[in-house]
Amino acid sequence: MASSDSGGSGRRRPVRAASALRLTVRGRVQGVGFRWWAMERAGRLGICGWVANRPDGSVEILAEGAPADLQAFAADMEKGPPLARVDSLFTRPCPAEGFRDFRVRGW
Repeated sequence: MASSDSGGSGRRRPVRAASALRLTVRGRVQGVGFRWWAMERAGRLGICGWVANRPDGSVEILAEGAPADLQAFAADMEKGPPLARVDSLFTRPCPAEGFRDFRVRGW
């Protein structure tokens, strides 16, 4: 586990390293509010990163957070918002980049 200096006291405070996932969601996922819904779900779970429409009609997400929160986020993405139809969700681990918030990219 990484640690950081606590400000000169000589004690070190543990820092929890974030995990990261890159998700690709396919189906009817554009034009149905998917990106904004994903941003709301990320906020509820403390997930940082971004979501964007891709030219091929899919939605791509880079999500960073605690492993349990990422698992819950991925489960939400597999269901999607009410107007969406998720046909497939592909997830793969990736290096965390240190995002501090979650944003909608594109359009």
